[in-house]
Order: sequence, then structure tokens, then C-alpha cells
Amino acid sequence: MLLGPTASGKTALAVRLAHYLNTEIISADSRQVYRGMDIGTGKDLKEYEFENSKIPYHLIDIINAGENYHLHAFMSDFFELFQSLHQTQKNPILCGGTGLYIESVLKGLEYVSIPVNETLRADLVQKLPAEVFSIFEKFEQNEFKALADTSTLKRTIRAIEIMTFLKENKKPEIQFPTINPIILGIAPDRETRRLRIENRLKLRLKNGLIEEVERLLNQGISAEKLIFYGLEYKFVVQYLQKQINLPQLEEKLTIAIQQFARRQMTWFRKMEKDGFEINWINGNLSLNEQLEEAKKILKTKNLNKAL
Repeated sequence: MLLGPTASGKTALAVRLAHYLNTEIISADSRQVYRGMDIGTGKDLKEYEFENSKIPYHLIDIINAGENYHLHAFMSDFFELFQSLHQTQKNPILCGGTGLYIESVLKGLEYVSIPVNETLRADLVQKLPAEVFSIFEKFEQNEFKALADTSTLKRTIRAIEIMTFLKENKKPEIQFPTINPIILGIAPDRETRRLRIENRLKLRLKNGLIEEVERLLNQGISAEKLIFYGLEYKFVVQYLQKQINLPQLEEKLTIAIQQFARRQMTWFRKMEKDGFEINWINGNLSLNEQLEEAKKILKTKNLNKAL
């Protein structure tokens, strides 16, 4: 398992590690599952090639943009892939930065099977983030509320869906397989991360991020749905609706991505407090140096475990 914040270079290291171990990669990115959402999600499929070899990847480009893909679907897809690859004697590398997805397969969270409430979601997405959080806060304290992630509008809305369901229904009883992974983490220092985020956003805008969002809108995907996907899609929609100008788009989006990266690191630190050992690799090292560090860590661990 390889995790890290946005712009930390997870995919490049995972590809080299998969090549070294002769295995495959399962993506733990909540937005790269969508076809047509390429630039905004940082989906560069050319990265999955190394030394003239194509590294097999999974859970990327599996549904159309605008469709629903939720945590329960991810967990079901992951465990199906996990067991299938194990039958071929391969230990897959789960790679991504969506902390909720990563933690879900570690803990086998039961709440993920609670269905999406499209009517409630359509209402909540129209509200300001502060209003949505206020709605969440009004629910009575229970087991789920103590665990709920409200770090983004999207996750707060999902938490409200679950809380609403639990008011009238029992918690689902579902058993997922237990895995015992070796967890590697990659994180550059804050200044390096900040510069990478700034430079990457400039490159994405240059390479057609705005045009990608325009194309998705022209395909019939609603502005509300794209806003729900967050970050790049949210702010580009605001730009296209003339709520902000181009300099404001770049400034606001840069700040939002920086904040997102900090929330990711907070999530990973919480995982450590919860007892998950994350073996951190210095993200300022070169890719070759990072790979050597990863190899050293794996030599001290049981390689028969899943990655």
C-alpha cells in the first residue's frame, strides 16, 4: 500500500515498485474512476509505463463522468481484485491519496453499504459549506458521528446521508476480508509540496483543464455534479459561470489544493494514531532514491503480505 498527499509523486513510485515486484496497481483515487475526467484528476496513463513495460492498473476509467461511485462500490471492487490477484500469486499495490478509501479496506467499514440519497444530496449541494456542516452538527451523537469525516463538503454531505439513514434503519452488518498490508507513505516537505502544487496547476491549465470542464458540461453533466466533485471542477465551473476571473481561479484553486493536501496529511497522521504503521519515505529524494528506500523497508517486512 502506497499513500501520500496530492503532488507527492505516488504514482511514479508505485509504478517502479510494481515493476520491481512484478505486480499490479489498484488505484485508491475517488475521482480517477471517472472517464473523461483526466486533467483535473491528474490521470496520466503514460505514467504506468516503465522500462518498456506496461504496468497493469485497476479502478481507473471504470464508469462515465456524472455517474455515481461510492465507497461501498470501491470496497467491493477492491476486494474482488485483491482476491483475484492473490490467486495469481501477486500482492497488489493499493496506491492513492483518498484516505477514506484507504482506511475503508484496512478497517472493513460497515457504513459504506448505506445507499446514496439522491434527493437529499441534490438539496445539500445547493447550500453553503457552513450550512451543510451545521446540519450535520444537529444530529445526535452516535457511533458513526464520532467517526464521520467532514473535511470537505462532499464528505460532509455523505455523512449526513448516513446519519439520516441511521435514524430510521439499523447499521448494516457486512463482513469484508481482513488484510495486513505493508503501508508506505511518501511526503515531500511543505515548501516542496507547495511549489509542486503551484507548478502542476499552471501546467494543467495550460494543457486544457478549462476545456475539459467545458466538454463535460457540453456532454450534459450538470454544473452541480461537477461542483460536487470538488477542487479543479468546482472552481473551473465558477470561472465558466463568470463568478470568478482567471487570476482568481488560479489563486483560489491553488489555496484549495494546498488545504486539501494538509487535510490528507492530517488523515494519515490520524491513521498512525489509530495504530496503523506508515513507513514514510522522503518525498524530496529522487525517484531512484525513493525506490531504494522502499526496497529497504520491504526487506525488513514480510513480503507475503499484501501491499
